[in-house]
Amino acid sequence: MSDLLIEAEKDYTGEFLKAKKVQRTKSFLKGVLFLLPSIILFSVFLFYPLFKTIYLSFFLTDSSGATTVFVGMNNFKAIFTSPLFLKSLEVTFLFVLYTVPGTVIVSLFLAVLANEKLRGIGIFRTIFSSTMGISVAAASVFWMFLFHPTIGWLNQILELFGVEAIGWLTDPDWALISVSLSTIWMNVGFTFLILLGGLQSIDSYLYESADIDGASYFYKLRRITIPMLSPTLFFVITVSFINAFQTFGQVDMLTRGGPQNETNVIVYSIYQEAFMNYQHGAASAQAIILFVIILLLTLVQFKLGERKVHYQ
Repeated sequence: MSDLLIEAEKDYTGEFLKAKKVQRTKSFLKGVLFLLPSIILFSVFLFYPLFKTIYLSFFLTDSSGATTVFVGMNNFKAIFTSPLFLKSLEVTFLFVLYTVPGTVIVSLFLAVLANEKLRGIGIFRTIFSSTMGISVAAASVFWMFLFHPTIGWLNQILELFGVEAIGWLTDPDWALISVSLSTIWMNVGFTFLILLGGLQSIDSYLYESADIDGASYFYKLRRITIPMLSPTLFFVITVSFINAFQTFGQVDMLTRGGPQNETNVIVYSIYQEAFMNYQHGAASAQAIILFVIILLLTLVQFKLGERKVHYQ
């Protein structure tokens, strides 16, 4: 009798496990079905270009981009011995250093102002975020006019104070700074909007408790606002950091990498190699190096930055 019970229990357990396995398979297939559109889009526009770029980086190519000779790591060796690439690497890091802190600081200042409960503050919020709706091409044309050496408003203002006109886009000492200023202006709208949303999500009872204790405005800003805003700040710093490394449009419109390659950032260097010099293999190698740089620095940023993030 006991043997029969044991056999029946084994049969029941086997059927139960089989039914559970079938259910898991159905759930998995159903999940894949829902994810299929995203998988197709990622495969076509992300994974395929990535693997294709890695593949091309080991070859010499003709003008149409077709591979001709396998050269292995020679493209990478040539890049790191190229003064032009090393210069573009230096310019890119300087550009990131100029634009990321500038964008975050200006946006944070405007967000703190716009978060005040004042009459008509909605108008200023609209003005501060308006740059988000302007394309890079249109904004670049606007700044090109401002930077014009003779009719540009910036030089006309300097002349009113008796200061000699500056070649904003033609002087090697000023070109990268000028492009950085225009980039900060272009990026302020998005960063401001995200930071304003973060400020408005902070619980008001924290400020009410601080007011009861007689805390000053700057004490609340230092001890409440900045710590509670740290997750949002971490996000905008990371996004601004990655976007700065990928900058192309304003450089192409304003300076085309000049003068003397002082604004030749890595992405513009990749563009020149691929679509002007038709060296798709070398351009792909540069793209892989840029990908690795962004990946490593982002991982370092997550490793160090998350320690200072305070979640509510």
